[in-house]
Amino acid sequence: MYETADADPEAFWAAEAQRLDWIRPWDRVLDWDPPFARWFVGGRINASVNCLDRHAKGPRRNRAAIVWEGEPGDRRVLTYHDLWREVGRMGNALRGLGVRKGDRVTIYMPMIPELPAAMLACARIGAVHSVIFGGFSARAIRDRMEDAESRILVTADAGYRRGNVLPLKRIADEAVAGLDLVEHVVVYRRAGVDVAMSEGRDHWWHELAAAADSRCEPEPMEATDPLFILYTSGTTGAPKGIQHSTGGYLVGVAATTRLVFDLRDDDLYWCTADCGWVTGHSYIVYGPLANGASVFMYEGAPDWPAPDRWWRMVEDYGTTVLYTAPTAIRAFMRSGDEHPKKHDLSSLRLLGTVGEPINPEAWRWYHRTIGGGRCPIVDTWWQTETGMILITPLPGVTTTKPGSATRPFPGVAAEVVDDRGRPVPVNTGGYLVITKPWPAMLQTIFRDPERYKDVYWSKVPGKYFTGDGARVDEDAYFWLMGRIDDVINVAGHRIGTMEVESALVSHAAVAEAAVVGKPHPLKGQSLVAYVVLKAGGTQSEGLTKDLQKHVREVIGAIAVPDEVYITSKLPKTRSGKIMRRVIRALVSGQEIGDTTTLEDPGAVDEVRKWLAEVEGDPPR
Repeated sequence: MYETADADPEAFWAAEAQRLDWIRPWDRVLDWDPPFARWFVGGRINASVNCLDRHAKGPRRNRAAIVWEGEPGDRRVLTYHDLWREVGRMGNALRGLGVRKGDRVTIYMPMIPELPAAMLACARIGAVHSVIFGGFSARAIRDRMEDAESRILVTADAGYRRGNVLPLKRIADEAVAGLDLVEHVVVYRRAGVDVAMSEGRDHWWHELAAAADSRCEPEPMEATDPLFILYTSGTTGAPKGIQHSTGGYLVGVAATTRLVFDLRDDDLYWCTADCGWVTGHSYIVYGPLANGASVFMYEGAPDWPAPDRWWRMVEDYGTTVLYTAPTAIRAFMRSGDEHPKKHDLSSLRLLGTVGEPINPEAWRWYHRTIGGGRCPIVDTWWQTETGMILITPLPGVTTTKPGSATRPFPGVAAEVVDDRGRPVPVNTGGYLVITKPWPAMLQTIFRDPERYKDVYWSKVPGKYFTGDGARVDEDAYFWLMGRIDDVINVAGHRIGTMEVESALVSHAAVAEAAVVGKPHPLKGQSLVAYVVLKAGGTQSEGLTKDLQKHVREVIGAIAVPDEVYITSKLPKTRSGKIMRRVIRALVSGQEIGDTTTLEDPGAVDEVRKWLAEVEGDPPR
């Protein structure tokens, strides 16, 4: 497969595209006018049809499409026929509200089956959906709706998180207050709480669905038509609207889902992400459903009301494939082995990681404690912008190394280069770039093609600049080193913070670590580490010195953090990534910038507290 794809990438992707149902075949596989790619030009396709109709009309009609559990414990199963009917009704309801092909529809919902149903309803009628994670603030929603010029908002009365009821409709009302472009708000009744309904503007989902036909004629979409916009935070306060196509995106996520997760007819596949993030778009909704998979969804927090919530669900439902983030894995490590050991996890046959590089210690724990030493692990690298997995092992094919994402997916070409775009020697850090277009790549930044060119294509002309650092070892395996701005120059030595963090987490007392650079009058930059201990760990001056000694032994004296602080929490996004940018801004005395993706603002106060105590300044 690798040889075939390398020899003729376009033929490889064309063969993958033929696995989907096309309304009209394409004329050309690829038009490449750098940096703009148009895949499957002339072809017509509908994503909703490929995710639903072709299964609902065949032997998968009564197969579970979505198996769902809410945080309070309520359960539902939607077959492919059920989901097809629900999507059809909502598609017709949106058309009844005046939504037409190309219109943007904003979706702000909890992790319930109606969230993917709303996405697929938009895809069915040719509307461009913009999903906003259900933990975002009113200001974040408003900014994104204004940028997208979205006239329709789909939301819910409320959702559940850690036993609390999240007032989504109230937040949505605040977001659209005085926003004249918003014409309709569709509200799903999830929690049954009282909400204000604006006459003429607000509509109950169940009332619209009851009045709509379940047969909804799908819109024939050009393969190059946009499918969705997904906003991702930048270093400034202005989020970027990443725009993805219909045909190329669907081909990319369908192929990677099938091959990376080795999908089988008897699988129950669980990607633990939220549909508000690209991982949920690609590997909960479009990729798995295009393959006719049975997808498990969970609404709430991983450790609510007890630390074994996930493992109880794996046992109860017989989950076979689990795809989650290294942050979650490290959090479970911290709480101890006793919680997964309470449950029978023998149904699992494949494990995956996504979101950031996984340190070897967490990889081994995941393999041993969750996978019982028998499950392959697919450590995947990709981005919101790439749309699909680009670097990954293939289970049963690739010999894995703990901490390495291994090789590019067939048909994907990647390199590690220096400042001038030249490939670097083996085991030398550099910039990760993608050298050829791939089907699921972003089309542009919504209504800002110049920013698209500047951000992704100006650093290394002709190659996609990922913003990540990496190295390639003697076996041509890729090792991700984190964001480029997390590669620190200490006294002339380039040090990847991921490598230092990995060394810290390999210490028996440490659950999580974040390492950032701080301006230094002699070295240029010095390393500062924030460390979260495992359950039962206690802070002491001796431990701090022991951690510095441990890093010296694992990496060397040049990588020893000048300062090590023990904290109870780290600033994280709601998808679980540690926001090193926020910590770096704080320790450098800079503006924090966009923090709309923060899960717990109190974690920032933890960092401020340490800075105030060390520097003798009041927290800023």
